Amino acid sequence: MALQAANANLSSLSFPSHTKRRTRTSNGRSCSRLNISASAAASPVASTSSRSIRLTYLEANSWIWDIGGVNVLVDPILVGNLDFGAPWMFDGAKKFLRNFKIDDLPDLDCLLITQSLDDHCHIKTLTPLSKRNPDLPVIATPNAESILQPLFSNVTYLEPGEKTDLEGKDGAKVNICATAGPVLGPPWQRPENGYIVKPGENGLSLYYEPHCVYNESFLENYRADVVITPVIKQVLPFFTLVSGQEDAIKLAKLLQAKYIVPMRNGDLDTKGVLSSILSSVGTMEAFQEMLVREIPNAKLLQPTPGLPLEISYSSIS
Repeated sequence: MALQAANANLSSLSFPSHTKRRTRTSNGRSCSRLNISASAAASPVASTSSRSIRLTYLEANSWIWDIGGVNVLVDPILVGNLDFGAPWMFDGAKKFLRNFKIDDLPDLDCLLITQSLDDHCHIKTLTPLSKRNPDLPVIATPNAESILQPLFSNVTYLEPGEKTDLEGKDGAKVNICATAGPVLGPPWQRPENGYIVKPGENGLSLYYEPHCVYNESFLENYRADVVITPVIKQVLPFFTLVSGQEDAIKLAKLLQAKYIVPMRNGDLDTKGVLSSILSSVGTMEAFQEMLVREIPNAKLLQPTPGLPLEISYSSIS
């Protein structure tokens, strides 16, 4: 089974080795529009060019992205389970990558944090990560400042609509633009973040927001070649925690995505009070059918935890 093989061979995973660099810590600036040629053709083929991306899913909301030569760690959960500090309420364990540890990470150019809650800003992981990499550049929602400020010295907080440039190995650069995600509190609270990431002038652009919650009017002028999103909803009685299905289709249409990479952030071994009333709505197969019907030219690329998924342009016209 591929997933079992991924778990058994974690120590053999190969990642590019990068030199750590510091980024500026000033506030981000206003985000420019990302213009992607409508005639650009793409296919998932092996490539090491600046126009390729490698996406390694670490389960839950966690990823390692190699984007045009820049290594980005996203929302990591690598120490212990996900329990929000109250395991009696919810305790979630990874199914396949339980042996993947902080020491197994490649050299990193950036830590990217989307939200301030424990399933994205995991204090049990971030504390030892900060001791191992105290100068690691961090890009995050301002909502996470109280957690990140005591741990990391080089943090750039981006409000939705702001952007910053990140420099990695051999001068490779990516632009990271914050977008508006869900509001996890009273309606006047600042939203959490999604991100649009783009390397260079001709690289593949990527959009990521881990709840499939977005502001349509905010995104209508943006484009992304690759959309990483949940496609299976996670719901409590009378409340949707994570969206997907038709909302993921709308998102892909809005951004004119060529590839949709689905994340299964609810696929954990769980126990606790919340796990007994948390349910899934929709299936991967149902989403695939919707995608074929609504966006026939887009492709669904399902990641295997622990194994890099590489996507690149085969040609750009």
